[in-house]
Amino acid sequence: MSPYVEELQQTLQEYANASIAQQQKAYLKDLFEHYGIKAPVRRSITKYLLTKEARPFKEELDTIVKELWTLDQREFQHFGLDLCDKYKRQWVKSDLSLFEHMVVHKSWWDTVDFIAVNLMGPYFKQFPELIETKMEEWIQSQNLWLQRCTLIFQLKYKKDTNTALLSRCILQLNHTKEFFLNKAIGWALREYSKTNPKWVMEFTDQQQLHPLSKREALRLM
Repeated sequence: MSPYVEELQQTLQEYANASIAQQQKAYLKDLFEHYGIKAPVRRSITKYLLTKEARPFKEELDTIVKELWTLDQREFQHFGLDLCDKYKRQWVKSDLSLFEHMVVHKSWWDTVDFIAVNLMGPYFKQFPELIETKMEEWIQSQNLWLQRCTLIFQLKYKKDTNTALLSRCILQLNHTKEFFLNKAIGWALREYSKTNPKWVMEFTDQQQLHPLSKREALRLM
């Protein structure tokens, strides 16, 4: 274990709460172990490790985050999300492979949604030339979490949303029975309805969406 991750582990262990851990484990369908540290507390006790003085060099990020993804307690992965977020100004094209690794390993909505919206979203603002190729690759991947990313990475784009791309991704995934994809379709449309309700209304009228997707899309209308 790297010294940085070891220090993180020691910090988390000091604040472990078995009762809360059981609740958190149940909330995530018993998929992951937990220390039982709620997010505000975790962010407070690990704040120093995210400072410029304490965090690893950018060149170490890939190795550190992948190490965090091998550990059992979910707090390690949640910390890894916050750590990646600190390097936005230093991202390079190859960092996308790390984000993909994070999506397809220990996959669940609690990490995937953050990665898609808060990491991939800003990343593709910096490297828009990669969007078309990656969206098609992920849609064809048969990995539902990568597919979910194609639907929600633009969630914070507002007026900069590429509606042609959003429409294409939705229509390519529209006939699925997968809850997490149908929910994401509705979420993406609902979020964009805050910016362009007319477009969303017309889209939902013209397309045969899953009832869950349509209900979620029109919730704010």
